[in-house]
Order: sequence, then C-alpha cells, then structure tokens
Amino acid sequence: MTSTAPEALQGQHAVEEPPSWQQRLRRFGYAPPAGKAAGPGLRERLVPPYTRPSERLWSLLGATPGAADRIVRLAAWGGPLAVALLAGLLRFWNLGKPHAVIFDETYYAKDSWALINQGYEGAWPKDIDKTILTAPDTVVVPTDPGYVVHPPMGKWVIGLGEKIIDFSPFGWRFMVALLGTLSVLMLCRIGRRLFRSTFLGCLAGLLLTVDGLHFVMSRTALLDQVLMFFVLAAFGCLVIDRDWARGRLAGALPVDEEGVLRPDADIAETLRLGWRPWRLAAGVTLGLAAATKWNGLYVMAAFGLMAVLWDVGGRRTAGAVRPYAAVLRRDLVPAFVSVVPVAIVTYLVTWTGWIVTDKGYFRGWAAEQDKVNGGGTWSFLPDWLRSLWHYETEVYKFHVGLNSPHTYESNPWSWLVLGRPVSYFYESPAPGTAGCPSNATEKCAQEVLALGTPLLWWAACVAILYILWRWFFRRDWRAGAIACGIAAGWLPWLLYQERTIFLFYAVVFVPFLCLAVTMLLGAIIGPASSSERRRTFGAVGAGVLVLLIVWNFIYFWPIYTGTAIPMDQWRNRMWLDTWV
Repeated sequence: MTSTAPEALQGQHAVEEPPSWQQRLRRFGYAPPAGKAAGPGLRERLVPPYTRPSERLWSLLGATPGAADRIVRLAAWGGPLAVALLAGLLRFWNLGKPHAVIFDETYYAKDSWALINQGYEGAWPKDIDKTILTAPDTVVVPTDPGYVVHPPMGKWVIGLGEKIIDFSPFGWRFMVALLGTLSVLMLCRIGRRLFRSTFLGCLAGLLLTVDGLHFVMSRTALLDQVLMFFVLAAFGCLVIDRDWARGRLAGALPVDEEGVLRPDADIAETLRLGWRPWRLAAGVTLGLAAATKWNGLYVMAAFGLMAVLWDVGGRRTAGAVRPYAAVLRRDLVPAFVSVVPVAIVTYLVTWTGWIVTDKGYFRGWAAEQDKVNGGGTWSFLPDWLRSLWHYETEVYKFHVGLNSPHTYESNPWSWLVLGRPVSYFYESPAPGTAGCPSNATEKCAQEVLALGTPLLWWAACVAILYILWRWFFRRDWRAGAIACGIAAGWLPWLLYQERTIFLFYAVVFVPFLCLAVTMLLGAIIGPASSSERRRTFGAVGAGVLVLLIVWNFIYFWPIYTGTAIPMDQWRNRMWLDTWV
C-alpha cells in the first residue's frame, strides 16, 4: 500500500472534496476517466485508507517491505497500548496517597460502599470519615436510606473497586484510575481512526496522559471521570459506526469496467444499512453516561444529531440527490430506536438495586400515595416507576436551585483558561514531617489541585479556533466531530451560570481538547505534499510544543499528587492569583 492516503503520517488535511460541479455530475453517474481524477476516488472518500510512513523512512531504517508491513500492523495496537501503559503507571503510582477522604470523596466513597453491599445508599453519620480511614473493618453500613442527588452508575463503578480491593482510599480510587487509563487507550484508537494515522492517534493519547485535570480526576473517587469514560466510549462507537455504514455504502455501489467505484443515486437513497451494532453500543454507553450524571443527556442529544448528519454526508457522497430525505426515510427511525430507547432501558437497569430492595430513599413513595389517595391517574404504572419519577423530580429541583456559594466555584466561561481550579486536599506539614524537607525554613505545602496542564489547555484555546475554521470553511467532518464533543460537554453549563459549578466538570470534554490540539499539531507539521524543508520546520515546531506540554505536566506533578514541597516552590507554581 503506497502513500495515497488522505494524509501522510503527520498530515493534517482531510480528504479534499472535488469541485461542486463534479459532485453534482457524480450523483448522476459521472466519474472522471482513470488517471484524470481531480482527487481521491469515491471509495477513498467513503472509507479513507490508513496512512503509513513513507518508503524513504523504511529505507533509512533498513527495514524490508515485509518487515515494514509487520511493524505497521503491530503499531496499530502496540502504540496505543504503550501509551496506555505509561498512563496507567502514572495513575496507579502511589494511588492510595494522600491517605485521606479528599473533597467530594466524602460522599461517593461511602455511598458506593453502601450501594455495592446493600443495593441502596445509606444515611452515614457525619463523623464517620476518620473511622473509615483508621478502622474500616469496624464500619457498619447504615440501613437507613440516604438522600442522594446523582444516579447510581458511577457509584456502582467506584463500589466495584472497593469490593475488589477494600474500603480504603486505594480501593475507592481503583476503578476510576482504571477507567482513566482505559480512556487513554480509547483515545489513541479513536484518534487513529479519525486522522487515519497511528502516530497522531498515539499523540492524542499522550496529551491526555499528561493532562493534569484528567490525571487528578483519575486518582480521585468522583463521578465526573466515570462520566467522561462513557462519553468517550459512546463517541468511539459512533466513529466506528460511521466507518461501518460508509463501508456498507461502498460495498453496494457499482464498479465500472475499469474497476472504478461509481456513485449511484438509487442505491445511495434506498439502501437499508440494516443491523448497526456499534450504534446500539453507543446507545448503551450514552445510557450509562446519563446514569452517572444527568449532563450525559446533553451529550446524547448532541451525539445523536452528529450521527444523523454523518449519515446524510455518507449518502450524499455515495450519490444521493436528496440525502436528507433519504436519511429521513431510511435511517432516522432506526437511529432513534438504537440510541434513545436503549439508553432509557440502560438507565433504568442501573437502578436495579434501589428497585429490588424496597428500602431506598423515596422507594415507598408511590405505595404511600396510594394509601392516602386511593390510587390516581398513574396508578396503573408499577409503584417503583412512579416512585422513581418522583425521586427524579425532587432531584431536578435540587440541582436547578443549587446556588449556595463555594470557595472554589467558577463560571464556565473561565474553564478553558483555567480560571479557578479546585483544591481537593491541602495540608501544611512542618519541616521533617510528611515528606517536608527537614532543612525547610517554614512549613511546606502539600496539595492536590484539580488543574489542567496549563500549556495544553492554553494551546487548546488556539486549537478550538483552528477546528472551527476547518469545520466552517473546509467542511472537515473530523473538526466538526471534535467541536461537537467539546460543545456537548461545555456549552450546556452556560445555561446554569447562577448554579454552583466547578472547573473539574470540564474533564468530560478534555479528550476532545486533546484531539483538537493533535489536529493543530498535524497542521503545524504540514501535509505530505509539502516540501521537506517545510515538514522539517513543522515537525520541530510541533515537537517543541509537545515537549513543553510534557515539561509543564512534570513541573506541576507535586501539586497533582499531594507531594510536600517548600512553600516558595508551591508559590512559584501558582501562576494565577485565582489558583490560590
């Protein structure tokens, strides 16, 4: 396979569409003669091939064509696995430190332990945290139900880690760290599929590996990292489904006597794509996302619209004259059924513990109402469903009315520039204690700060402008997909600016920021058609930026891991006054 792919290994440009007049002619069966095509063929536009290093690189390395093929095949999984291994080593290293209940772990660690042991959350005593840390075996799970304001899926995940390990900081952080590591692997593979480049896919995963917010959230038992994992998994499923559907279209189109794939309006508008397992998988993962935190519903709506537009684009490329009408007739209903009902069923299944135990908070509400009112309009529905609806209604009222001030609250407009990070843990050990150097002239600072790697996030601000340009003016579907992921995780919070919200909610769209920066880095390197001088300068510039981001992560390592450092070193890392 020669380098006829849409991008070279570090290229940034998508497959360029031929002029609009050629597109219109192709819808009616026209195809340029072989050797005179203005751009890539129809098959390559429907399902672009993966890129591979140039033959010159293999010759420099002294690799034979057979060895080069084996290396390329192994790198497709070997590269992502190597990056994920690095991410896992960083995230699991000293995971049980600090040995404390940090920030909102005081809610989720205990609720998860109760959920995994008795099927519903309990009402914990206020002073139980110290006992959990010193003598967890003596802790008794309370049987009185506790009022919680988030669905149970994220707590099932955290509780699984506690069940596998134990009821300790390492135990309740275990599964979150595992999902954080797996999300790096997923992003490598997603980036590879998006950019058709193993190198760029691994680069996206490396950026996620060294993002401080993702790193800290991977080492803290909160729900948002679990939500991020399911959102990214859903995105990956839809990207695979896009390739699968376009491959079906390519396989159904006619081939002329010269072996050239030709568009066909009738096939493009009438072909039924049939069973789409990856879209069903997306429905399941989106249901799990919503069952972790409700903002997963916004992601479901955004991704659903994105997937439908992908179907429109696929049928248009295959030759459909009226692609929107074709999608409306052939794809819209199956797409809705594959995602929305599947997600609803998935969501309800995560409440199984609350349903079957009869002891959860508000579990008996419907039965009590029936006794008082003798039934009602909705009494034909199961009592658990009516009770759950009432519970969810009360939770919604709580969330929209949550506006009590908090020291670390932030407006979502400030998130991308890291205006106000959240301090999860802070202590001031004296010299010679808790890792504070004995020769320190004053107390040390020991902090876990949920702060994204600054250079990565500030580069992402520029990258967002770039992908918006690529989307609007070059019609690059990859840029639109990345922008959709960022918008789905960020923009909904702008509707609740009066609510008490925090920067760490942004971890949901951090993978898409990494994809955006990766796409920008590809642009800096330049396409394969560029001169060697241009590519060399581009590669050096992109490499310097990546090295600076990695250095920035290493520099902030102490305040990501709760390492005690002298106070002056801690002050040096407080680049903005709002970080204190």
